Amino acid sequence: MGPLIRLIILNVIAYAICKFVVPNIPGSAPLPASLVFLYLMLTTSGFVIFATLSAESKEAFWGPIQRFLTGENIGGLQAVRYGVLILFPLLVGWQTYNNTAVSDAPPSENRTIHPAPPGEYTGLSSPVAKTPDNIQQGKGFYAAFCSPCHGGNFDGKGPAARGFNPPPANFSDPTTIAMLQESYLFWRIKKGGVGLPIEGMPWKSAMPRWEVELPDEWIWKIIMGEYDGAHQSPRTWE
Repeated sequence: MGPLIRLIILNVIAYAICKFVVPNIPGSAPLPASLVFLYLMLTTSGFVIFATLSAESKEAFWGPIQRFLTGENIGGLQAVRYGVLILFPLLVGWQTYNNTAVSDAPPSENRTIHPAPPGEYTGLSSPVAKTPDNIQQGKGFYAAFCSPCHGGNFDGKGPAARGFNPPPANFSDPTTIAMLQESYLFWRIKKGGVGLPIEGMPWKSAMPRWEVELPDEWIWKIIMGEYDGAHQSPRTWE
């Protein structure tokens, strides 16, 4: 089996793992096509480096490619060579045109910013009393765990915020947590980005799954601290 065939098989295995195995791991999420492509490029790069460590392995890997491109001693593959040399520039040009041409079609992504939570989180009420001490303690937990991204002023401008796209939520904006119930925030903090459904595009959220580190009582206190610090009130149906 030649090195090119091994490279193809290795990429097929890597693609199958990224596409069908990783999304089914508990706590994981489907990988976007761009990330799968990155993993395939890393796999290919690693294989090429390994295959060119010696002169013999380098010739075994690059030799067939060079002979195919130059047409040297390829016999009946000349027609295939001409087809590749003609079709490849056409495909590149077609892809470039599709990516740059003005289109009236809507964006391919339609992310739901606030997807519906699972049924077990709908309508939950905080079991923690809303007292000044609990609110102050919640602000302390917020400062320790949340402010690096969401900011000490609850405005989404923490020191780490610039590294994320989309950026962390601005809680002082009346269109964010003021439009949500406390139970929704409890779900989002507890399950994090990986807990989002597909329509919420979990791969686009860097929100940690805090249930691993924070007990429920602390999460409810953080929610109190967020609302109080942002000068907002949770949405109610009353």
